[in-house]
Amino acid sequence: MDIATLAGLGIGIVLVFWGMLSSAGGNMQIYINIPSILITGGGTLAATMISFRLNQVMKAMKLFQIAMQEKLPDPSEIIGTLVALAEKARKEGLLALEEEAERLNDPFFKKGIQLVVDGTDPQLLKSILETELLFMEERHKTGRAVFETMASFAPAFGLIGTLIGLVAMLVHLDDPKKVGPGMAVALLTTLYGALIANLFCLPVANKLKLRSSQEVLLKEVIIEGILSIQAGDNPRIVEEKLKSFFAPEVREQFERTRESQERVIPLRQTREA
Repeated sequence: MDIATLAGLGIGIVLVFWGMLSSAGGNMQIYINIPSILITGGGTLAATMISFRLNQVMKAMKLFQIAMQEKLPDPSEIIGTLVALAEKARKEGLLALEEEAERLNDPFFKKGIQLVVDGTDPQLLKSILETELLFMEERHKTGRAVFETMASFAPAFGLIGTLIGLVAMLVHLDDPKKVGPGMAVALLTTLYGALIANLFCLPVANKLKLRSSQEVLLKEVIIEGILSIQAGDNPRIVEEKLKSFFAPEVREQFERTRESQERVIPLRQTREA
């Protein structure tokens, strides 16, 4: 589970509720209005479903769940695995990697090694893997766009609710008992829309964008490593080439663990929406 996301969401909710309790003298019921919830939440969901296909909306929710629950493989783990494969290929030949490929749980990594074992032309291998990477990015962009769209619609429906509440208030301006409920709808829909957009949808979209860029980087490292293995590069050269993709702290981490960890470590499987 992604701790930063849970912590940020929890802190945001706690602070907002604390502010509500403080300003309302402990009476939270004044911030609960069913019509406002239906106008803002229902309207946002309806507009999003109009904008996308149902399966795209469902995949976006699944993508969010995966991003929150599953961790990406450790970069030093990927480098170590690729260097170990390079050493094995250099000593025993590319066909010896077939057994190692079966130990890999990452479908993308496993597919690349199997293509090498099958003797696929380097340019064709690179094209296949980059095409798969491209379509993965497109799927991620679609999932991210769902949350960005929800973030844009939520304040808009908050404004619509505000207008509805103002109309109801003005129509019954001569009846003081009905002015209050109309004003509540007018103000609370704006509040709900702002909370949905800024406390959930936009942060989730940013989180998915960050995770997608990290996953793409790891896949690019795998492609570069596989091509280097196929070309017969020296394992030390492969290691230096792959470390150049990452920040200095990642390189230092790899140096600290390279002697103490097993070279070939099956990567954790990461599901894709």
